Amino acid sequence: MGDIAVDHNTLCLFDVDGTLTAARQPITAEMATFIEKLKTRVRVGVVGGSDLGKIKEQLGNDVIQKMYYVFAENGLVAYKEGQLLSIQSIQAHMGEELLHQFIDFCLNYLSKIKLPKKRGTFIEFRNGMLNVSPIGRSCTIEERNEFYELDQREKIRETFVSVLKEQFKGKGLSFSIGGQISFDVFPDGWDKRYSLGILEKDNNYSTIHFFGDKTKPGGNDYEIYCDPRTVGHEVTCPEETQKLCQQLFFS
Repeated sequence: MGDIAVDHNTLCLFDVDGTLTAARQPITAEMATFIEKLKTRVRVGVVGGSDLGKIKEQLGNDVIQKMYYVFAENGLVAYKEGQLLSIQSIQAHMGEELLHQFIDFCLNYLSKIKLPKKRGTFIEFRNGMLNVSPIGRSCTIEERNEFYELDQREKIRETFVSVLKEQFKGKGLSFSIGGQISFDVFPDGWDKRYSLGILEKDNNYSTIHFFGDKTKPGGNDYEIYCDPRTVGHEVTCPEETQKLCQQLFFS
């Protein structure tokens, strides 16, 4: 048969946490090998809510060379074939006044949440979003898991988000709960669908497969998963992602 040529009209776009890797963990050697194999069939990209530094920690320092596209921060920082494609800034978009009000409100609310532990970095500033964490992003893996279990029972993040939605209604802000310890805040439309707008300008793909684990309403994969421009696949772990891709592209 010989080699099958890469289908340049089909793109597989993967969420990172829970899809290509376990939450905040590095990609396994097996998964990295499988992605290389997948690249012989279709184009491959990743779209993560995290910044590029965190994506590199999980997928390797050479991720922008290895993946055809890397969309960090939902695509607000976009790379194609190792080159920066575009970048967006939340403070330029929101303006300092609204940003101030929002941060002050969050800090005040955070000070009133009772938790077994609090650590550091409660609000992380990224190019395209603010990431708010009641426990603080500098917590250990154990503390992260402990908070997540508590949050599952007490809906700490869910409650916080509903208060913010009410307080900042009409201000053009969206909220999404992903991962274990935080939620993201960004201008309307700056969810993972932002990457699709970039892809439309870059290449008219006939099919974009999206794989993600937070595909329910309120999850940070929900909008892109439901978007008519993608074929959405819900997965629960990296093993499932691999199995699904194996069926789709190698059987």
